[in-house]
Amino acid sequence: MIKNSVKNVLLPFSICLVMALALYPSSTLNSDLYSTEGLNLDYNISADLALVGEEEDIKPNIFTPHLGKSFEGFKEALAFKESRGDYFTVNTLGYLGKYQFGSETLKLLGIYNPNQFLYNPELQEKAFVANASRNKWVLRKDIKRFSGKYIGGVKITESGILAAAHLAGPGSVKKYLRSYGSNNFADAYGTTVKYYMKRFSGYDTSIIEPNKKAKARL
Repeated sequence: MIKNSVKNVLLPFSICLVMALALYPSSTLNSDLYSTEGLNLDYNISADLALVGEEEDIKPNIFTPHLGKSFEGFKEALAFKESRGDYFTVNTLGYLGKYQFGSETLKLLGIYNPNQFLYNPELQEKAFVANASRNKWVLRKDIKRFSGKYIGGVKITESGILAAAHLAGPGSVKKYLRSYGSNNFADAYGTTVKYYMKRFSGYDTSIIEPNKKAKARL
């Protein structure tokens, strides 16, 4: 019994002693190797970087692409004028979406469900391109004949013609051009063909291919 008691005491003590000796720092350790003497430990940062504890407005770096006179710039500028770029708006006359299409124009483009059109941004974008292609085909001779000329002080360009056709239809644009500005159609809100000719002049719309039968298909 006594032998067992001694064994039970000595065994844990021996283990603890071995661990203590293993962890005890060596007396031969050279402290000079770990000295910080002579080192420059002053890492104070400038006041403009020390934001902790200061009330300061942090302005995020927001990237805004410059579309310029590109076709994308043309589309977005026209959309902003039509609806402020809102895909889901309907105006007081029932015109729909980002580019404010009427139901009859949509039918020409193969779209017979206005509600589905209103809630489908991709379809609206395709409808815009298809409509521009149809208008460019209808007005192809007038674009060639009048581009670069001035009517009523406004330089006629392809993009201005296509924008005006979006507003008033290609027939009204033909009448305006061939009457040299005398027949200046205005929509229900008073916006004229001439105004769109000037507002959207000089954009690059060469990407639009004239197509008499263009449709908007997903």
